[in-house]
Amino acid sequence: MKSRSWVITVAIFVVILIGGMVLAYPLLKSEKKLKVYQPSDINPKLVDKSKQAVESDHTVADFKLVNQLGDTITQANFENKIYVADFFFATCPSICPIMSQNIAVLQEEFSDRPEVMFLSHSVTPEIDSVAALYDYGELYEANPERWMLTTGDKKHIYELARKSYFAVLDEGDGGKQDFIHTENFILVDTDGRLRGFYDGTSEADMQRLADEIEILLEEEFAEEQ
Repeated sequence: MKSRSWVITVAIFVVILIGGMVLAYPLLKSEKKLKVYQPSDINPKLVDKSKQAVESDHTVADFKLVNQLGDTITQANFENKIYVADFFFATCPSICPIMSQNIAVLQEEFSDRPEVMFLSHSVTPEIDSVAALYDYGELYEANPERWMLTTGDKKHIYELARKSYFAVLDEGDGGKQDFIHTENFILVDTDGRLRGFYDGTSEADMQRLADEIEILLEEEFAEEQ
């Protein structure tokens, strides 16, 4: 009798344990949320002085750019999307090819998730014509619907880098002599908020970015699945 009672006790314990785990898993999963970064949270060296005291409600400013197909793009193209932003130039011989290859890998990894997009801004827009961007995109099999390589007004692009994405350390005015070169990737949510910063040349950071895209997809789109 004691042996039978012990077996029943163990069985009840196992059922309760498994049931508790099943009930707790969705709760634990839902707690995985990425930080929403405000300018005051970020290294001041990366933040334009006009934004350093901002503690709430920061979002990427409205933009108007031209992609590798010659189409004008705005934030409307990223409505209900999450995206990774970066800054590059087509003739870069150093970090840009590594960064672009890493985006190509992410594009493939999330090929079945149209909610994920990529936005690359040229820091030499006077050189990177639409044709140059198209050719560059072809090298990395960039899908223009998912990965937009863009050119536009230099001051506008540089202001986005410094006042919206906080992607660069150096100060400048976007003038003729100004030049930015950064390996930073920035993860942006459907509301235009900053959710993560990554070294686009780092294998470890690319794995972290892939993991955090998954977390953000769960946070933003779980109810649609």
